[in-house]
Amino acid sequence: MSKIIYTQTDEAPALATQSFLPIVKAFTKNAGIEIETRDISLAGRIIASFPEKLKENQRVVDHLSALGKLAKEPDTNIIKLPNISASEPQLKEAIKELQDKGYPLPNYPEKPKNSIEQDIKATYDRIKGSAVNPVIREGNSDRRAPKAVKNFAKKHPHIMGDWFSDSKTQVATMEFGDFKSNEKSITFSKATTLKVVLKEETETKVLKESIQILEGEIIDTSIMQKEALISFLRKEVKNAKDQGLLLSLHMKATMMKVSDPIIFGFAVKVFFETVFNLYETELEKAGANVNNGFQSVLTAISQMPETERVSIEKAIAEAFKNGPSLAMVNSEKGTTNLHVPSDVIIDASMPAMIRNGGKMMDKDGHAQDTLAIIPDSSYASIYQATIDFCRENGAFNPATMGTVPNVGLMAQKAEEYGSHDKTFQIQSKGIVQVIDISSNKVVLSHSVNKGDIWRMCQVKDAPIQDWIKLAVSRAKATKTPTIFWLDKERAHDVEIIKKVEKYLPQYNLEGLDITIEDPYLATQITLARIKEGKDTISVTGNVLRDYLTDLFPILEVGTSAKMLSIVPLMNGGGLFETGAGGCAPKHVEQFIEKGHLRWDSLGEFLALGVSLEYVADKDQNKRAKILAETLDTATEKYLDSDKSPSKIEGELDNRGSHFFLAQYWAEALSYQKNDKDLAQIFLPISNALNENEETIINEINNTQNKKQDIGGYYKPDDKLVQKAMRPSMTFNEILNSLN
Repeated sequence: MSKIIYTQTDEAPALATQSFLPIVKAFTKNAGIEIETRDISLAGRIIASFPEKLKENQRVVDHLSALGKLAKEPDTNIIKLPNISASEPQLKEAIKELQDKGYPLPNYPEKPKNSIEQDIKATYDRIKGSAVNPVIREGNSDRRAPKAVKNFAKKHPHIMGDWFSDSKTQVATMEFGDFKSNEKSITFSKATTLKVVLKEETETKVLKESIQILEGEIIDTSIMQKEALISFLRKEVKNAKDQGLLLSLHMKATMMKVSDPIIFGFAVKVFFETVFNLYETELEKAGANVNNGFQSVLTAISQMPETERVSIEKAIAEAFKNGPSLAMVNSEKGTTNLHVPSDVIIDASMPAMIRNGGKMMDKDGHAQDTLAIIPDSSYASIYQATIDFCRENGAFNPATMGTVPNVGLMAQKAEEYGSHDKTFQIQSKGIVQVIDISSNKVVLSHSVNKGDIWRMCQVKDAPIQDWIKLAVSRAKATKTPTIFWLDKERAHDVEIIKKVEKYLPQYNLEGLDITIEDPYLATQITLARIKEGKDTISVTGNVLRDYLTDLFPILEVGTSAKMLSIVPLMNGGGLFETGAGGCAPKHVEQFIEKGHLRWDSLGEFLALGVSLEYVADKDQNKRAKILAETLDTATEKYLDSDKSPSKIEGELDNRGSHFFLAQYWAEALSYQKNDKDLAQIFLPISNALNENEETIINEINNTQNKKQDIGGYYKPDDKLVQKAMRPSMTFNEILNSLN
């Protein structure tokens, strides 16, 4: 029996799965394929982390850890949906919801008072941010726009904002004192163990006791200097005011869950500097934590005595009046760019701004030119290059654009995305030293001051070799020019370039166009080519993989959720990801209020298709191959027939789109000639779906424009969700006939 493991996650993708997964199980049953689920939702991960505090009937298996082990096995086949990378406010909300449901979980202790609270905080901190992907991504990334998606985008191009040559939109990034400029990097010739210490004037403190290093592994260390950061932020706040630009901050506080919230907090303090100069003590006493954004400040103020609250609110109003206008996340609700760190994620916010003609919304809902602050300069140049190109050449035309597939280095917690447990905000002046325990020698060091952020990143040699192999494989398969995006002026990239130059000659590169370019130039070359309708493969590290697989898809097809994301696991298995989930919270809100789920499951259809292909190849399962081929046919018809969910209540939503996918899939299965028995199984299903189309769609649409009770946000009630997501009894009965 072949097996596919389906992840249960969060928000809109999780709701959609409750509708789509019964279709998948019904259609694959006659192909000898077993579908199993694993709960890696935020709520599930929280519950699994505190078994000792729960009743027996409340305890659950730690599915994430189990999946991490499975990802290292040769026959694993995982379909992974978008999950919440929880910010601290989201984590606290989820804990509160679970407590209200009767789970006796501890509160999140922001400032632990004893060793017990320190352990609780450490456990919760492992759940924060991008805690899932580093565990299960035991391979590198092959991400691209499927042909059917690209063709649909060309036939039905999405709307792009106009770009003008006099646009003042620009990126502001640090020229010194940031992670890039302070980076040091070294490749270890043999395996060893490292220790990280902070050497102060009178004592030495251990920051990290033991870090295992493999032969050929690259280690980077760097610091974000507090004073340089504050000076930069002050300058750019003034710059935005002087130029009449909206001020916006673009970070990734969910993924870079230690460093970026701290940097975000500094930005909040600088923008409201006059407020904190007067009331910092009172705000801290009231529980304000700027690392959680300006909303944390407002929440703390709301709980203060009226006389104190009014004085601070007046100071805040003055700061807004005297400072530059802030870009808004939600103009109607007054939610600024600085309210909540997880509201503005750089890989989604910057492409959206560029697609909108370089503009973001002001407090009145008007589009304005923007000063986009990206403090660390490591990757900021790709956005400046894109802005420069659009200012000179105008907006792209999705109907004629080329495409930019990506091969991303991400296996085994590569680079910055694996740095969380080795990132520290320094508490006193000194020298951070990385010591090779085997020789007791200092291999890397940085002088630091209180408030600086120090971090270490790692990337192992085996994932780099696998990444280069995957890049060559994609270049050969597509005969497409391929660019390694590596900066000869950056310490880490210099070490990576050495490995690329060492391992590339091991392959037959005849007829291939493979080059190395710095990110700014690589962006310019790639943009010029896609403007001409030409394709270019980008080969990048982990962060640029994240950024580019949003930037180019959003420009090309309007969203990154429609991309095909294949992760060939290094030990032979397959991980198939279903796209981004950035708008998922808004989709859930609309569903609860109006009974309309606009989430598009296209990424799930695509992931299922390649997962079935994997089953067919690995297990020599002929019916899996037929299922994959017919699903591709159905997906193309789904796109050509424009059966994607509408944003408008009363029109086709996610559940209706699943019906049409099932209808087209059953039809293709009944028509195929390679397995007559399978065709006979699906012929009556196809007929029933065609004959009952109007009834089924009416049964689904009749639940719209009504409030939906799903029993919770982070841990909804399964029965209530099934009732809400499977409202057509006619459709359900037809599917049940397959079982």
